[in-house]
Amino acid sequence: MAPLRNTLNALLMVTAVGAFAPASPSFVRQQTAVQENFGFDFAEDSYGNTPDIMLGEANLKQWVSKIEPNSFLNRQYNAVRRVRELNLLQLTADTKILSLLEKNGVDLVLLEGLLPAAEELGVLSLVANNQQLLINALAPIAIEGAPILLPIVAGALDKGPSAFFGAAAACAGLELYLVANDVQVPLLGLPAGILIGLLLVPLTVVTGGLGVALTNTNKN
Repeated sequence: MAPLRNTLNALLMVTAVGAFAPASPSFVRQQTAVQENFGFDFAEDSYGNTPDIMLGEANLKQWVSKIEPNSFLNRQYNAVRRVRELNLLQLTADTKILSLLEKNGVDLVLLEGLLPAAEELGVLSLVANNQQLLINALAPIAIEGAPILLPIVAGALDKGPSAFFGAAAACAGLELYLVANDVQVPLLGLPAGILIGLLLVPLTVVTGGLGVALTNTNKN
């Protein structure tokens, strides 16, 4: 029993000493204060905590350009370079787009006549005020897809307005089929009529509108 008693006494002594030993310092995570008050008076003033150089889109872009000149915020799609690299001017000439437009009554005289109407509707002002968005959002879609779209457009222009009306009818018919049969997109489980309709409905409107426009220009 003596060895057992000695062991218990040793454990008691270690426990007693450990109870009076100073506690080791624990790591305390520093909390970062949120610098946005969300309009509440009792919260911190974000404008007071934010440097002036960070306030406003123009100031923010200038500040980011100093840190990273090629940042996504200031990066601009090089439309001219991509047109040259894809050789779109030569492709336009090869597909005879301009000749086909003139065949359908669309010439420079007509386009010049549309400019005053576009100005009155605010189209030109809208384009001028949203150059960055148009260049970075719409230009890549139009330019990168041009090698495929130009031959298709040329073929449609050669057929005349009926080709555009046919395309509009096909898009509308496909959209109606997807909605009527409640077709689901595989793997996603989403209604195809809604998801694919985001593409089919605008295509129906655009191609149908082009068919109407070409019908009017051919009459003139």
